[in-house]
Amino acid sequence: MGGDRGRVLAESNRTGCLVALVALALSSAPAWAAEVRLSAPGASDGLRDALRASALSLEAAAGPDASAQDILAAARADYARLIGALYARGYYAPVIHIRLDGREAADISPLALPDRIARVEIDIDKGPAFAFSVAQIAPLAPGTELPEGFAPGKRARSTAIRDAAAAGVAGWRAAGHAKVELGDQRIIAQHPGATIDARLGLVPGPVVQFGDLVIAGRSAVRPERLRAIAGLPTGRRFDPEALERSADRLRRTGAFRSVSLAEAETLDPDGRMDITLNVTDDRPRRLGFGAELSSLEGVALSAFWLHRNLMGGAERLRFDAAISGIGGTEGGGEDYRLALRLDRPAFIGPDTGFFALAAIEHLDEPDSREDTARFGIGLTRTLSKRLAGEAAILLSYSDVRDDLGRRSMTHALLPVTATRDDRDNLLNPAGGSYLGLGVMPFLALGGSAESGARLTADARLYRSMGERVVLAGRLQFGSVLGAGAEGVPPALLFFSGGGGTVRGQPYQSLAVDLPGGERIGGRSFVGLSAEARVGMRRNIGLVAFADAGFVGADSWGGDGDWHSGAGLGLRYDTGIGPIRVDIAAPVGGGTGDGVQIYIGIGQAF
Repeated sequence: MGGDRGRVLAESNRTGCLVALVALALSSAPAWAAEVRLSAPGASDGLRDALRASALSLEAAAGPDASAQDILAAARADYARLIGALYARGYYAPVIHIRLDGREAADISPLALPDRIARVEIDIDKGPAFAFSVAQIAPLAPGTELPEGFAPGKRARSTAIRDAAAAGVAGWRAAGHAKVELGDQRIIAQHPGATIDARLGLVPGPVVQFGDLVIAGRSAVRPERLRAIAGLPTGRRFDPEALERSADRLRRTGAFRSVSLAEAETLDPDGRMDITLNVTDDRPRRLGFGAELSSLEGVALSAFWLHRNLMGGAERLRFDAAISGIGGTEGGGEDYRLALRLDRPAFIGPDTGFFALAAIEHLDEPDSREDTARFGIGLTRTLSKRLAGEAAILLSYSDVRDDLGRRSMTHALLPVTATRDDRDNLLNPAGGSYLGLGVMPFLALGGSAESGARLTADARLYRSMGERVVLAGRLQFGSVLGAGAEGVPPALLFFSGGGGTVRGQPYQSLAVDLPGGERIGGRSFVGLSAEARVGMRRNIGLVAFADAGFVGADSWGGDGDWHSGAGLGLRYDTGIGPIRVDIAAPVGGGTGDGVQIYIGIGQAF
C-alpha cells in the first residue's frame, strides 16, 4: 500500500512538472503571425516597392500582436492607398484584390470576424500606363516654369498634375497675387487609348500689398523690436520670398523656439493683407561645454554662457572661456582665453546688426609666448540665407616673447570677413560647400608694430557617393602682406601641424627656421585635407583621411617647406553631431614621427 501511494505521488509530481513545462513553453513561445503575400505581375521593382510600402495590412499582419480587427481595418484602407500609389505612376485602370483567408476584405463585415486571420494576399493587376493627351493649366503668370513631366505624350502621373498646379499657384504668388486659387479642374481618363485629358484653371485674384505685422501671443521681446527684426515690407507688393526672409531674420536671433507668419484670410479695402506673427520664446539662458583630446597637444576644454534676450530686444550676450594644452607633451604650455560678445540684431535695417566684443588671451606655444588684449565694435550683414559678412574696428595690444626677442605691439585692426555656407548639416555635412574669406588691414600704433594686411581663405566641398559614402575636401590659405614677421604678433603668423591643419604631425611643428635653430611663424600658409567617410551600420562610420601643409617665409610662398600626414578615424553619430576619434601618422616631411590620436565632437571639417 505504501508503494502504491508512493507511485501515485510520483506520477502526480511528474504530471505537475509536465503541465508546468507546457505552460512555460506556451508562455515563452513567440506570438503567432499571419502569412503575407503581394503579387503585382509586370510591375517594376520600384513600383513593387512602392506598393508594398503602401500596403499597411502586410505590416499589420506580420506583427505578432495584431488582432483580426486591426488587419481588417488596415486592409480596407489599403484599397485607397494602393490606388494612390498606382495613380502616382500613371496607372489609372488597376484591379486590386485584398483577400483575408481567401475572402475579399471589402466584403467582410467587422461584426463577423474570425478569431484570427492566418493569411493576407494582395493581388494587383496594374493595367496599362496612361499618357497625357492634353496637359494644360491656365492662366499662368509670366515666367512660370511647369514640371517637365506635365506635357502631352508624357506618362500621366498624378504627381505631375499636382506639381503643375503647385507651380502655377507659386508663379502667381511670386507675382504678388497672394490669394490665387485653383479653379476649374477637368481630368478625364480615356480607357480605350489609355490617355489622360488634364485641364486645370487658375484664378489669380488681385495684386496684394503687405499690410501690418500683427503680433499674436506674448513674448519677452518687445513688439517694436519684433517688427524691426522681421522687417516686413508693409505697403509693398506681396512677395513670398520676402515673407520667408522675415521669418528667417527672427529665427537667426536665436531668441525663439518657433516662429510662424500667417497670412490674413481677407484683404482690407485697399488690397493690403495683414500678417500675423506667432513666436515661442526659447529659454533666455544657455550653458554649454566642449572638450577635445590630442595625444601630443593634450586636453582642450571650453565653456560658454549665453543670454538670448538681454534687454528685451533679442540682444545676445555670450561669455566664452577656454583652456588648452593641459597635459601636452610637445613644447609650450597651457593656453587661456576669456571673451565676451554682445550682438544686437536689426541695428541699421533688418539685415544689419551691431556687435561689441572684448577678449584677453595667453598663448604658450612651442616657439612663442604671447599675452593679448582686444576690444572693439563692428557690424554684421546678412545678404541671403547662405551669404553673410562682418566688419569691425578693433584695438589690439600684444606682449610677445619669441626667438626674435621680447617686444610689445599695439595695432588697430580692421577685419572684414565674408562667408558662403550651403552645407546640409553644420556638424556632419554630406553635401554642399563652405567658403570663408577674410582680409584684415592692421595699422601700427606703437611699440615695434608694423602696418600691413592679413589675408585668409577656407574652402570646403562635400559630395555624397551613394547612400553610405561622403567625400570631403578642404583648402586653406593665408598670407601676411606689408609687414615683417617681427612686426606682427605670432598669433597672426602661420604654423602647421596638429588637429586643425595636418593630423599626424606634431602641433605647430612646421614653421620658418632661423639661423641657430630658432623658429618663427611664416608669412604664408597652404593647407590641404581630403576625407572619405563611410557609413557602416547604425550610427557607426569609418573615415580615411590625408592632410598636407606648407609654411613659407614670404607672403606668397617662395622659401618654405611641406609636410603631410594620413590616418583612419571612427565616427559615432549622436544625433547632434558625431563623436570623432582619429589616429594618424606622418607621411612626408621631417617634422615628426610616431602615431597621434585626436578625439573631439563634430567632423574634422
